[in-house]
Amino acid sequence: MFFNKRWTSARFGRHRRAMSLLALLGMIASPPATVAGRPIVDPAFDRPRSEWQVPAGFRAKRPGKRYSVTVPIGKPKPSVALPRIEGPANSRLPLVVIDAGHGGHDPGAISPHGGMREKDITLALARAIRTDLLASGRVRVALTRSDDRFLVLEERYGIARRLKADLFISVHADAAENRQASGASIYTLSEVASDREAARLAARENKANIINGVDLGAHSGDVSAILLDLAQRETMNVASDFARLLQREASDEVKFRTTAHRFASFIVLKAPDTPSVLFETGFISNKEDGEFLASLAGRKKVARGVREAVQIHFARRIAVR
Repeated sequence: MFFNKRWTSARFGRHRRAMSLLALLGMIASPPATVAGRPIVDPAFDRPRSEWQVPAGFRAKRPGKRYSVTVPIGKPKPSVALPRIEGPANSRLPLVVIDAGHGGHDPGAISPHGGMREKDITLALARAIRTDLLASGRVRVALTRSDDRFLVLEERYGIARRLKADLFISVHADAAENRQASGASIYTLSEVASDREAARLAARENKANIINGVDLGAHSGDVSAILLDLAQRETMNVASDFARLLQREASDEVKFRTTAHRFASFIVLKAPDTPSVLFETGFISNKEDGEFLASLAGRKKVARGVREAVQIHFARRIAVR
């Protein structure tokens, strides 16, 4: 048999290169061989990894003296002062707590039509609602804020809980980039948010709180969590009933969105034993809504709708008992 010398040399050359490549890959994939615990290194390749380390003599020395920094944090602030309860001096009458959203350094939404601030709108609405409720003589009323002050969200519903309120209404004004958006809406707590909050409350209260007349401290952790969850579900049901009632009674006076009753995880709605709603009274980003909420006539219509809903709500609660 005869061989083509050029073809044979080229073919063998390619084989040599392929074998070299395979050998290299095998060295990478397999750990290096060792003799007496030291790696055997082919001088054709780089130094072993152990020689890459920086000699100990060049390492920075640890500081001989330790330093500490202390920052005084002061004493914790006392709980926010409770507002005055207004109305008949009869503790058997239901107590409604009205919360004017935002305030102080938090202006809330700002209207593009004249620069109205949500904190001013909500305070004026809360005062109007208080006036109408007190005029009925059937409920007692307290405002979380009666002036331009800031309250953190937990303090708002915390006031309602500490006062043992029967109903908590947080008043707000909506805003949107779409200036055509308009109408009021009412939010209550979502069931999913309730489950998570119930677990956190059970841990935070350390089973020492009394919720809806049930002493959580008298039960195990699991039972306390279940009781708290049941109490909050009942509270949510009452809040949802009031939300639907508010829409029905105020719809003659206030324009509502197509889907007015909504569910969300707003912190101000998370009191486990106080039925709570967040009333978005309209969009101040909408020219017509903003003018309505800023007017005396508009505020009176909102207050009248809330008053009717509150009266029917507590009349139903008394009838059920």
